[in-house]
Amino acid sequence: MMSERAIEGFVPLRRRLGLPLLVLYGTGITVGAGIYVLIGAVAGHAGIYAPWSFLLAAVVMGLTVASYAELSTRYPVSAGEAAYVRAAFRSPTFSTAVGLLTVAIGVISSAAVTLGSAGYIQQFVNLPQSLIVTAVLAIIGGVACWGILESVILASIFTLIEVGGLVIVVVAAVYADLPIVATTAHMPPLNAAELSGIAFGSLLAFFAFIGFEDLANVVEEAKVPHRDIPRAMILTLLISTLLYVIVAAVAVSAVSIERLSSSPAPLSLVFREVAGVSPATISAIAIVATLNTILAQMTMASRVIYGVARERQLPAVLARVNPRTGTPLVATLLILVMVVPLSLFVPLASLAEGTSLATLGVFSLVNLSLLRLRYHGVQSETPHVTVPVFVPAAGFATCIAMMAIAFLK
Repeated sequence: MMSERAIEGFVPLRRRLGLPLLVLYGTGITVGAGIYVLIGAVAGHAGIYAPWSFLLAAVVMGLTVASYAELSTRYPVSAGEAAYVRAAFRSPTFSTAVGLLTVAIGVISSAAVTLGSAGYIQQFVNLPQSLIVTAVLAIIGGVACWGILESVILASIFTLIEVGGLVIVVVAAVYADLPIVATTAHMPPLNAAELSGIAFGSLLAFFAFIGFEDLANVVEEAKVPHRDIPRAMILTLLISTLLYVIVAAVAVSAVSIERLSSSPAPLSLVFREVAGVSPATISAIAIVATLNTILAQMTMASRVIYGVARERQLPAVLARVNPRTGTPLVATLLILVMVVPLSLFVPLASLAEGTSLATLGVFSLVNLSLLRLRYHGVQSETPHVTVPVFVPAAGFATCIAMMAIAFLK
């Protein structure tokens, strides 16, 4: 836990988030980052077995979700990952490095999803991508500075819209009599080419599940963190997995893999094929979904900077909370400044892959931290969830395995 020295003189964050808003927040980040932006890229590697890539990524993510559920209730503070490593390894330097890596994940993923958002926006306006990217980030940065309750309420509205868009796609596919169940249940052949495609597709699909860990970094703004944060994490994973697997099956059933993987707005293409009407509605919903994820990832990254700065590992100005907005204003603006150049100069696929690898690295350390805490019998002063010890062990092993897959590809 943070020291008295670390918190002296700092304004605390406000506890304004209940379970419904937390679930909508977590689901909105996850769904927006994934299926709307990356379904084409995943299908490009896994082909018709794209649903299996999403399922494999969900299994790996599920183990780490359980570890986060225990750690976020043991140490309910912002900059959660940094706090877990600090408690386990007693190294402020190592803890700061993990915190900064978590910030990098938020920055890189925000840039990736901004590019995905620009692709959908260009379906409506004929403007240069750079101009769209700059406008999107200026607007979202302003909302992130506004306030956590306002940001999460807006994100929750966005979530309902984006999930509604996926339901529309599925309903259209059912009416078009697509073989959704058969595609989902179709077992991949046991050969190296197909399995490696599914495995690498799962690395990209893993990006689509990034979001639940953001809940650990708004734990200081949750009303009942030891109860609601673990529940919100689990519900986020279950809702996202169900949506991803079904929509992936619809996509690969409706459109050829070549067209799907090369489209800048893949779900709009899918909807046009299954419904035979203009995909404008789905494109508009996809814009909402991607904006939601950008907002949530920038919010998360700013909270991590705030938490690390509060521990005196970054300049104190980054830990200042604006008394009017209740947000770490300087930290939020710093995140915005870092996202802009990445969005303008780095391709989407590179950003997504880089985010996945960095996230797997952080998740490996989170699982290892829980193993170390349990091995040394470290107790917590707060009520917390307890998971079987094999869970962080399996979580660590699977994260390392997925990282190895990326380097072997």
